Amino acid sequence: MPDRSRVVLTQAVGWAAATVLLLTMARQVWSQWQSGAVGGVSRWLFVGQVVASIGFTAYSVLVGDAVFVFTNTLLTINAIAGLCIDRRNRRLQSGAPA
Repeated sequence: MPDRSRVVLTQAVGWAAATVLLLTMARQVWSQWQSGAVGGVSRWLFVGQVVASIGFTAYSVLVGDAVFVFTNTLLTINAIAGLCIDRRNRRLQSGAPA
């Protein structure tokens, strides 16, 4: 039987990552609702996705699930790429050199 403290820590990492992801998504929806815009994405969506994806990857490693380790690693890379693209687009929109 696994050590109880390890199980508790593993579950805490998973729930914390899920919470960050859900809060981030909710924040994005709230921002879009307030502005009335149908397009555009807050950079906080990507920042939150990076943090949550890293947390989910750590959780997947702790539970030993290779499929989720792989998937969440790719989600982390995707979120980092999204954040970089968002920064680039904001610079271009402001007229600053890319």
